[in-house]
Amino acid sequence: MVLLTMMALVVIGVVRLRNLFAVVILSSIYSFLMASVLIVLDAVDVAMTEAAVGAGVSTVLMLAALYLTKSEEAAPRHTPLLPMFVTIVIGAALVYGAADMPPFGAADTPPNTHVGQAYLERSLPDTGVPNVVSSVLASYRGFDTLGETVVVFTAGIGVLLLLRRNTRSKAKD
Repeated sequence: MVLLTMMALVVIGVVRLRNLFAVVILSSIYSFLMASVLIVLDAVDVAMTEAAVGAGVSTVLMLAALYLTKSEEAAPRHTPLLPMFVTIVIGAALVYGAADMPPFGAADTPPNTHVGQAYLERSLPDTGVPNVVSSVLASYRGFDTLGETVVVFTAGIGVLLLLRRNTRSKAKD
C-alpha cells in the first residue's frame, strides 16, 4: 500500500506541474516505483524490464525530446473538468472490475490449476529450454518480445532523427 500511495502522489505531481523537466523526472520515479511493486509481486523479470525501459530508456528519450522543445507547458485553454470526469469514470470501472477478482495467489484459480501447470509440464518438451521463464519469454511469447523491441527501437530512431534534423537546421542558420 505504501508503494501504491507513493505512485498516486507522483501521478498527482505529474498532473499538477507545468515544468516539463520535472514531469520527466517524476515519470522516471513512477517507473522505479512500478518496478518495486512488480518485485513485491515476484515478477522480477518484468520489474527489470520496467526499470530498464521505463526509467532508463524512456527517460533518456523524453529528455532528448525535451531538448527540442520548451521547458514549460503552455497554460491550458479550458478547464480540465471533462478529462477529470473521464478519468474518474474509468478508474471507478477498473475498481469495480477488480472487486470481482479472486484473491491474489489463490490456488484454486484457472491460472494456478491449469495454465501454470501446463507450462511447467510442457516447457522442456516443447522448447528444449530447461529454464521455464526463459522458454516462456523466448518461445511462447517470442513475437510479443520482438514487438516490444521494435517499439523501443523505433522510438529511439525517431528521437535520433529529430535531433539530427535540429542539428541541420542550426547549421543552415
